[in-house]
Amino acid sequence: MYQLLNRMPFYYGWVILFATGSGMVVRNASASLTLAVFIYPMSEDLDWSRTMIAGAASLGGLLATVASPVVGWALDRFGARIILTGSVLVLGLSTMSLAWATVPVAFYVAYSIGRVIFSSPMNIGSSVVVSRWFIRRRGRATGILFLSHSVGMVTFPLLAGLIIKYRGWEDAWIVLGALVWILALGPIAGLIRQTPESVGLLPDGDQPGGVEDGTAEAAAAPEEPSWTLKEAVRTPTLWLLALATGSLYLLQSGTNIHQGAYFLDQGLGVGVSAATLSMNAVFTGAGSLFWGWVVDRVPVRYSYAGVALMMAVALALFPMADTTIEALIVASIFGMAVGGILVVPVVAYANYFGRQSLSAIRGVTEPFVSLGQAIGAVFSGVIYDVTGSYKDAFIVLAILGFATIGMLLLTRAPRRTPVVTEVGNP
Repeated sequence: MYQLLNRMPFYYGWVILFATGSGMVVRNASASLTLAVFIYPMSEDLDWSRTMIAGAASLGGLLATVASPVVGWALDRFGARIILTGSVLVLGLSTMSLAWATVPVAFYVAYSIGRVIFSSPMNIGSSVVVSRWFIRRRGRATGILFLSHSVGMVTFPLLAGLIIKYRGWEDAWIVLGALVWILALGPIAGLIRQTPESVGLLPDGDQPGGVEDGTAEAAAAPEEPSWTLKEAVRTPTLWLLALATGSLYLLQSGTNIHQGAYFLDQGLGVGVSAATLSMNAVFTGAGSLFWGWVVDRVPVRYSYAGVALMMAVALALFPMADTTIEALIVASIFGMAVGGILVVPVVAYANYFGRQSLSAIRGVTEPFVSLGQAIGAVFSGVIYDVTGSYKDAFIVLAILGFATIGMLLLTRAPRRTPVVTEVGNP
């Protein structure tokens, strides 16, 4: 096995990226943009409110806050291949079961299970594996990984919309669930390996002695930090990153799941509403690549503050978007920012704390993401139900986004406190 991988004409990390990317594509079966396509037909067919449907995403987010620490531990204990393979199997089954979830309890159980898979094992597992296979190219590789997620963001809602139009929302859930298995089960079960060292390779495809592709580029790479979970939780940096990331995901969820309905309320029509969702997804992919490139060159805290600024500006513009061009522009800016919150925090955790305990560290911080998504989805829905408009929700979310910028600028690479031994003591 080792000899085979070493003789490959390209670094096996790119195969890892392909395999994990397939999982990122199919996790969109439970994405908020996909659920947004189902809100109208399901609410009309089943006489459910928007808040009730969005509440399933919130329940899944709350459950993911409990699941994430366990998932982080399990990824280190059993390996990403086992955990991700099981996750794909469960995600496909839970998605298909939504076709028969015609009472709220059944819908909440099925969708929240998928949402836990979306938020915890698929997200943490895929990104941690990529972070372990890449160090110098971590930003670019992570950007490509979340570009895969964006491909799913575009195709899954569009496919769901087409199937709903011609076959109904029940068949749409069945097809999406089947696609989860078809696209991801083989690559994840057959190709993923935990670390490059486990198969006799080095990160980034470097060769022993610090020479990569005939250059000395690898020799200039900074020494990688190595923090245990116990050490990391004692640093302010970890909790500043976790809180800021949770805040930005609150903004993302509070907008994504209601975006399509908002532009319909603005009188822009079904076509424009669908186009804004597509533009959001397309520019999330572009943003993943862009911010992946930026974070490899600009210090993490400045890169992340830039992401927060872009998101806050987009939210401030949403209430003013009442024409087709304005709606498409705002959705595009927002999508670029979403690409940033997918990529930059993943790189930040790995750059600051290293690869040794990365799954466990991500596991204890990911509940902030899940909680933010849970609060955001319900917050905007409640504001709509009370006021009849989403505009006040966007204003509040924009203010929170600007406040998050300051929080991110306070983050620094953590440093260990030196142990001082008194003279004369052993």
